[in-house]
Amino acid sequence: MAHHHPPADFAAMAEVLDLDAEVFHSFLTDVITWAGERASAPPRRILDLGSGTGAGALALARRFPEARVTALDVSGPLLERLRGKARDLGVADRVSLVEADVDTAWPALDPVDLVWASASLHHLADPDRVLADVLATLRPGGLLVAAEIDSFPRFLPEGFGDGLEERCQALLDERRAAELPHIGSDWGTRLTRAGYANVVERIFAVELTAPLPASAGRYAQASLRRMRSGVEGRLSADDLALLDSLIDGPQGVLHRDDLALRTTRPVWLAGA
Repeated sequence: MAHHHPPADFAAMAEVLDLDAEVFHSFLTDVITWAGERASAPPRRILDLGSGTGAGALALARRFPEARVTALDVSGPLLERLRGKARDLGVADRVSLVEADVDTAWPALDPVDLVWASASLHHLADPDRVLADVLATLRPGGLLVAAEIDSFPRFLPEGFGDGLEERCQALLDERRAAELPHIGSDWGTRLTRAGYANVVERIFAVELTAPLPASAGRYAQASLRRMRSGVEGRLSADDLALLDSLIDGPQGVLHRDDLALRTTRPVWLAGA
């Protein structure tokens, strides 16, 4: 779920979201395929909850050509970016945009067959209330797909910089635990408690190794740049200098041949 950001931060976040969708497109395809197999019928109406720049909404529109997709996000600029992408892909007539902050109030929405919530639930102030709202919006037999993140992706070889990436990850985890108290929740239990049926979880382990597309280097660079903003002031001068060299230096992530992308992403399916 995107939040309001100043223009510079918006641009950086949008870049990371777009690159994440490009680099991990196989993960997105695998999750949508899994959801399609578990759905009682091909969905005709879909809600993307916290759509960001539209990776989920647009992939779902392409996968289910008879479906109409509602992309909901709190960020108007992200939705405008999504609008342009939908137009470029020729699906704008089936993708509608709703700008709303579901932490304030659930908007008036038509019933849907599938709700897609990718890395959005942990941003909510009261996810249990929103899960109840989602359940009320799903038609009987409908499906919620909730994809979450375990941690920041890893890019560097094991032990690089005497564990630079591990130190940065630990600092980010501390900050995120304080700022996002619902990250890492037991979503399966919360979904069951909210009244969903047939809740199942699957862990997707994603590992991409060389040779990687050029977008992988740009994704690593954009991600490390955002990581830097999260650890600045808590990292040693030497570590910060090494991180800066990875972001922009001649031996940085845009030029390394030992770059890899590793992450795990848990996904829950839950029926109405």
